[in-house]
Amino acid sequence: MENKDLNKQIEEAILKMAKDPQNAENYHVLSRLYLEQQDYDKVMSVLESLLTIAPNDVEALVGMGTMWFYERDFRKSLSYYNKALEINPKNYLIYYNIGNVFAEWKNFSKALFYYNRAIDLYSSNPEIYNAIALLYQDFEEYIEARAYYEKALSLDPENITALVDMGNVCFKLFDYATALDLYKRVFALNPDNKIVAICIGNTLTLMKEREKAYSYFEKALKMEGDNYKAYICYSIALSEFKENDIAIEMYKRAIETNPKAVNAYQLLANLYTNIGRIEEAMALYKQALQIAPNDAQTYMLLGNAHYLNGEIEKAIASYRAAIKIEPDNDEHKLVYIQVIDEYIDKKRNGEIESV
Repeated sequence: MENKDLNKQIEEAILKMAKDPQNAENYHVLSRLYLEQQDYDKVMSVLESLLTIAPNDVEALVGMGTMWFYERDFRKSLSYYNKALEINPKNYLIYYNIGNVFAEWKNFSKALFYYNRAIDLYSSNPEIYNAIALLYQDFEEYIEARAYYEKALSLDPENITALVDMGNVCFKLFDYATALDLYKRVFALNPDNKIVAICIGNTLTLMKEREKAYSYFEKALKMEGDNYKAYICYSIALSEFKENDIAIEMYKRAIETNPKAVNAYQLLANLYTNIGRIEEAMALYKQALQIAPNDAQTYMLLGNAHYLNGEIEKAIASYRAAIKIEPDNDEHKLVYIQVIDEYIDKKRNGEIESV
């Protein structure tokens, strides 16, 4: 809807509400128009006004819960949903929304309980199955997630969200052929989907379909939107096929695109490390630390580079910095202990003269 038409409808709705301030439907109409306009503050203001004259209006309570959910104030969101549930315990949408709150809180059992109650009331809604699938996916229960995505797709075969998410699950399960089929189904429905083009490229890379993979990365780069992720994934594919010089240039493009994101620095440095260009790798890790000085992973990678360069003391210092940032990371501690033990043995054997 064009802005002029939407603004006109809002003006008309405001006038109606002023003439009949006790009519709840006028508030609902206005809140929906503001929602379409993405003016969430005004949506909440209208719903709050409605709840002062109709405190048991379920639609308004659910709407307020949803607004606070978008604001990520899940406690306030839940309080509105719970009140709505007291008034109408047979509304599937309330259970579904409460399930979403508990999913955000990573409370698997409660989220699943409320989603299942929503299914009891509306068993043919694909979005509920999709939400359960995503819940299992978040907890890395990929077999169960796949089953629920399949159920969602049986109800809505062109559900873009379910197709993409099930593709991601199949990718995690190393079922690249199915993942590719699902991504391509999405791409057929939405050929301008940049993220899906990248997903297809990633999948084809792991299927060793080099030229096909490159073609989808090239398509993604020509689409509107940020190219950072496309450059990163294209670079990974290039290095996978041992085209390291081109991969290096592609990583550099990623860095130019987003110089404040450390991922490209780390990945390019990793590539330099793998091909023996240790000094260049260490310089990049240090650049990454200037951008994100509390990134434990970068310290670990820098420590590894120092270790490969025969600088064990500097490696130990980097590992210590990582552990200081993430003291509960057992993997970091294990690497640190192994290098310390090696260092002590070399000291005893006279291979190292001083600390």
